[in-house]
Amino acid sequence: MSINMERVAELTEIESKRLNERTKGSGDMYSRARISLSGGVASSYQLRDPWPIYLERGQGPKVWDVDGNEMWDFHNGFGSMLQGHAHPAIGEAVQARYAQGTHFAAPTEDALVVAENLSDRWGLPKWRYTNSGSESTMDAIRIARAYTGRDTVMKIFGSYHGHHDTVMVSIGVEYDKIGDRDNLASLPYGGGIPDATVQMTVPVPFNDAEAMERRIIRLNDEGRKPACVIMEPAMMNLGVVLPEPGYLEQVREITRRHGIVLIFDEVKTGLCIGPGGATKRFGVTPDMVTMAKALGGGLPSGAIGGTEEVMSVVEDHTVFQVGTYNGNPLVMAAVRANLEEVLTPDAYAHLDHLNERILTGCTEVIERYGLPGYAVGVGGKGCVTFSPKKVVDYESFKEHQNAQLSELAWLFNMNRGIFMTPGREEEWTLSVTHTDEAIDAYVSCFEELAEAITAK
Repeated sequence: MSINMERVAELTEIESKRLNERTKGSGDMYSRARISLSGGVASSYQLRDPWPIYLERGQGPKVWDVDGNEMWDFHNGFGSMLQGHAHPAIGEAVQARYAQGTHFAAPTEDALVVAENLSDRWGLPKWRYTNSGSESTMDAIRIARAYTGRDTVMKIFGSYHGHHDTVMVSIGVEYDKIGDRDNLASLPYGGGIPDATVQMTVPVPFNDAEAMERRIIRLNDEGRKPACVIMEPAMMNLGVVLPEPGYLEQVREITRRHGIVLIFDEVKTGLCIGPGGATKRFGVTPDMVTMAKALGGGLPSGAIGGTEEVMSVVEDHTVFQVGTYNGNPLVMAAVRANLEEVLTPDAYAHLDHLNERILTGCTEVIERYGLPGYAVGVGGKGCVTFSPKKVVDYESFKEHQNAQLSELAWLFNMNRGIFMTPGREEEWTLSVTHTDEAIDAYVSCFEELAEAITAK
């Protein structure tokens, strides 16, 4: 069915006004915050026009904003709260650890136990800790560069890997600036990034192993052979874009044959799509994996896993992988409880059940109303992509995805008790505390949107 975009624009105006009326307390807090917080927020990704939504508390699958609006949380802190808010097992572990001291800048047993657990889950023997996803990808790239003795980094065009200079390249840009598919442009994502750094990072399209290898060969001919390929095994900031059958296996074979370190950035997929992340879910093992978000159960944490060979440059002190708060005891206690007591086989069975229910429900709505789009997801992650054609990479996302419809969907959700990540490039994250009732509320809201945009 062809969507009446004038109707979409009209509904967007109505829903925007409705949300602003419901969140005047956030408006007041924003006015206050702008005096001392730059831009009124702690991170630029928290912004929204005319003001961000300030939250007060969360419990299980729900959050409450400063206006008292109660919402099912499908945002979950950009996918960090797979455990749900204030999970008692994690709270008890943190409380017990607090009484014993929260920081020493010295190793503790929990750090060892967590490394053993992650090694079993991912099949990678050596681990180190960081405090965020950005730190994880930054350190992983440094390790790969030291191991190979090369500088160039290859990434997927459109993927986000944190906010350090090397990977703030070719993320969100206008479609007509991305360049030729076989020669995609290296473009800075915002200001303050040295051009020399930008040109050292080379983007390639997702789901196209042949294009990746052709670019590798050209770079080798130029004397710029990549040290590593860093990639999300499933893209998670264009909604959700899954790897096509055989793609990851091809990438693994190509990088191994060319002597390039393959890094799977599992900051978003990580524990969210299975107990061993995308690595186990798709059955392809990289040389290194980076993690954060859902790892810490709400505390800032990150980790890097690697093979004996690649991580040897850490053990022989070629690379100084350091950080005062790396392996912080309070964080390690939370991570250990998360891995041992929360993210259990039964929890993953529950997540799979919930995701099947939400995908089935949304697909039925799409088919019933003839919407130009589809539902896609895996484990605790998923989304509705408003595109008449399947999105397989950044190019097809920019060409076909309906940004106006995505914005309206977010407003509909927020005004009906569904807290979602703002923006057309984000997805839902479920938690182990979500219920069938929460899923049905989401699908009901989606159906209300479908009915509104197709009404004659």
